[in-house]
Amino acid sequence: MFRRCTALLFVCLAHDHAPLVAGDAPNIVLIVADDLGYGETGCQGNDQIPTPHIDSIAETGVRFTSGYVTAAYCSASRAGFLTGRYQTRFGHEFNPTGAHNEDPAAGLPVKQVTLADRLHDVGYTTGLVGKWHLGGTAAYHPYRRGFDEFFGFLHEGHYFVPPPYDGVVTMLRRKRLPGNQLGRWISVDGRMVYGTHMGRDEPDYDADNPIYRGGQPVVETEYLTDALTREATSFITRNADRPFFLYLAYNAVHSPLQGADAYMKRFAGIDDIHRRIFAAMLSNMDDSVGHVLAALQQQQLSDNTIVIFLSDNGGPTRELTSSNAPLRGEKGSMYEGGLRVPFLMKWPGQIPAGATYDPPVISLDISATALQAAGVKVPTDADGVNLLPFLNGTLKERPHTTLYWRTGRKGALRHGDWKLVRNPGRGQSADWQLYDLAKDMAETTDLSGAAAAVRSDLIRRWEALDAEMIDAVWPVR
Repeated sequence: MFRRCTALLFVCLAHDHAPLVAGDAPNIVLIVADDLGYGETGCQGNDQIPTPHIDSIAETGVRFTSGYVTAAYCSASRAGFLTGRYQTRFGHEFNPTGAHNEDPAAGLPVKQVTLADRLHDVGYTTGLVGKWHLGGTAAYHPYRRGFDEFFGFLHEGHYFVPPPYDGVVTMLRRKRLPGNQLGRWISVDGRMVYGTHMGRDEPDYDADNPIYRGGQPVVETEYLTDALTREATSFITRNADRPFFLYLAYNAVHSPLQGADAYMKRFAGIDDIHRRIFAAMLSNMDDSVGHVLAALQQQQLSDNTIVIFLSDNGGPTRELTSSNAPLRGEKGSMYEGGLRVPFLMKWPGQIPAGATYDPPVISLDISATALQAAGVKVPTDADGVNLLPFLNGTLKERPHTTLYWRTGRKGALRHGDWKLVRNPGRGQSADWQLYDLAKDMAETTDLSGAAAAVRSDLIRRWEALDAEMIDAVWPVR
């Protein structure tokens, strides 16, 4: 269940105690990739795109092989891990995009307390760098949700470089190519690519969606991944003398696809321009993670900093080429490929180095783990658990027996190694399917008929949990 490469001595944290004093309280750095598939880092099996810096978190910490998020879309997933509660408990079920980001109902409900709120209230300095996507109107601004500093944007996406797209190769979705054609079109200079593979245009990400420093828009000239890294390393350096929580929410590898020239050259051997741009974006983000880890090392903070890395949902393979291999499904799906993500954590001396942890964990556990490490009591209404005693061997059982998901008509439940899935496409049946993940992690064989009693039991369990949830607050129907 738990394979260890290095034997270490571990410290079990008590469940109830006063907040730790500065110098003892660990810093917490939460790095979130956007739309990164399960199979796209080196430590997850990708041998095409090197990711040594992301992999180093696994090498010096733990890689969760069954790490889940609470939703297969960006906004709902973030609402879950920033509160430590299933977002369906408070109606944040769907994914506002475009102009819907400015719907006053579309945001993390203001009564929900975030991890940043709780850490701020015990003396942490808190910063958000990158994507918010939990409300685009004043009531939801990160300053009002526990963050002392904010540099980033409020909606679901942002161009890495604005028009005229200098210094990058850009690939945009289009309904039709020049000449009213379908397929792929590349400009004479090779710097613009159009594709009709998704059947729709690239979203207008930057409309009414500026880059903000605090509450004011700014003009940013650097490639956005590099700009976010610059701000993150600055935050670490400026706050090295006090406990801090840094939420670094990259928008890479989310669309629009824009690969910086230096990274495009690095992957010149990849023939498919679509895949080459994705590789450039991922490699750029990996180097950025390396800069963040180096900043912690330079400030002599590495040993007292919890670093967590995960993706907010599975990769949208058709859109980005982001692979979820060997899993079935992609972003938006209740199959494993939509919900199981790269998930890594390190804390030297407290978490075993170079280990893999196989029992299911979920992004809800981030909040509970961070709070417990900071000496803050985990709220009684939390759905996540403190993972530290499971990782250091104090607790031998699984952190979770049952995990739950719902997005509209779609739903899922993992109970032990059984997975119940309802994933209807448009006009398709909403029948429940059943899979044994211990034998079939790719969900290829529906066992609904062969294990009908198990299916019925899991449906009852899903319905019981679902009865605890509320209807979606947004969109208003």
